[in-house]
Amino acid sequence: MAKYEDIKKKAKDALETIADVSAEAYRVAEEKAKVLAKRARLNSEISREKTVIRRNKIEIGIRYYELHKDDAEDALKENVENITGALAKINIKRKELEDLKKNGLGGCECAEADCCEPAPEEPEAKNETEE
Repeated sequence: MAKYEDIKKKAKDALETIADVSAEAYRVAEEKAKVLAKRARLNSEISREKTVIRRNKIEIGIRYYELHKDDAEDALKENVENITGALAKINIKRKELEDLKKNGLGGCECAEADCCEPAPEEPEAKNETEE
């Protein structure tokens, strides 16, 4: 009977040890999960703020171009000229597309609606006819 009591005590001690280890592992896992969730939230917030910055930089660029396309500062003159040149090329290509449509040479025979229409204008190119 003493042997049975020893085995019973060892099994009870082992189960208590397993329970203690399991509780500690659960606590550690819970803490890591909290840290990971906080990191994910902070990374998401950083990403959102970067999007705000990018949007505002683009808007500043658009506004600067519209305000200074004829009198850009030296540091930005090349960029403004590149934009003006690209807008002129877009206008020429759109005119060519219109001519092709008017002459019936660029007609679309596919079943998709608007598949051969020009791509929607980018915000940066909204005033391309004002040159």
